[in-house]
Amino acid sequence: MPDFHIEVDVHQLNRYGQVVCGDVFHSKQIRAEGRSILVLSDGIGHGVKANVLATLTASMALNYTSFHTKPEVAANIFMRALPKSVDGKESYATFTIIEIEEAGQVRIINYDNPRSVIFRNGQIFNPAEYHIPIRGEENAGKILRIREFVPLLEDRIIFMTDGINQSGLGSKKFPTGWGLDNIARFAENQITREFEISATKLARKILNQASMNDSFEIRDDATCGVIYFRKPREFMLITGPPFYKIKDNDFVKRIQEFPGKKIICGGTTAEIIAREMDLEIDIQHRFSEKTMPPAAKMEGFEIVTEGILTLGRVEEILETYTTDMQLGDSPPEKVVKLLIQHDKIHIIVGTRINWAHQDPDQPVELEIRKFVVKRIVRLLETRFFKKVTVELV
Repeated sequence: MPDFHIEVDVHQLNRYGQVVCGDVFHSKQIRAEGRSILVLSDGIGHGVKANVLATLTASMALNYTSFHTKPEVAANIFMRALPKSVDGKESYATFTIIEIEEAGQVRIINYDNPRSVIFRNGQIFNPAEYHIPIRGEENAGKILRIREFVPLLEDRIIFMTDGINQSGLGSKKFPTGWGLDNIARFAENQITREFEISATKLARKILNQASMNDSFEIRDDATCGVIYFRKPREFMLITGPPFYKIKDNDFVKRIQEFPGKKIICGGTTAEIIAREMDLEIDIQHRFSEKTMPPAAKMEGFEIVTEGILTLGRVEEILETYTTDMQLGDSPPEKVVKLLIQHDKIHIIVGTRINWAHQDPDQPVELEIRKFVVKRIVRLLETRFFKKVTVELV
């Protein structure tokens, strides 16, 4: 497989009048095996009951898939675990499981969710599909639909619940619902207009159109997710000066040679780089967050900020960030924007002690830079599927 970045985003709308969504999305990266697993489940009904069914299904599907359990065996197990309906006939939530292996294989396992739509070179791509019956007498007639293929750069996978393809049901325009064919044409038009449209933007457009089909009072929980295989965007964050002053020149040379965008978090670090590169630091006195020191500008860098306090705030924002969040112009928010926009993130952590932060009255998380960075790395890897490398110097 080429050097892909796998961009994933999912957008949801609750059924009109409901405060809880009956669709649940879970994901997991198993770095030791080079696998990413995504699960979307749609619980029967609406509201809390549907959410419980979907959460149980998605959690078990994620765990069993992580352990390489055969999908027909896993499906039988968690279908038996789900509570029965009043008539005792149905006891399931629908699900889609997508496994992505770094070695170059994608497998889509679908049970009663709408079929995923796959694009290659901006056009519909239909890999072969095979069917496996779910084990157990109580599951007679129930099948898993499985498709496997090797992804290429610019491939996209659109997966969804039936709130998307059944939107508009009963309307003059879509008497039988929006339907997969119309969804595919809509997505194809969006990709034609903007070939590098992000997963976030495409998923949001599809969801918004589904809502419009139902006159903005969507009749079923609706979820749309997009997976986009694209070239990675590289980024470097530098924080802290190198431990040995004699290494300052090598430290700066390494930064100069980096081809992507760069930022500096730390005043002392910025001063060293400015001195070695013969640059001026222009402090910006206009900033919106009064508790944060102002940012600065320096040629060749997107932004220069204070170090520990800014990184601590960056970690807080990443912890609660959603794609619907509107980020402002404070230094930490600008750093978060840049981190989210890039895929391969290189963090250089200088280990020289900044004695300004060795106050025993300060919280521990503000004393040691690498602890804050460690938390940021964890969030970037687990929540945002970023590839992060950290180098201590």
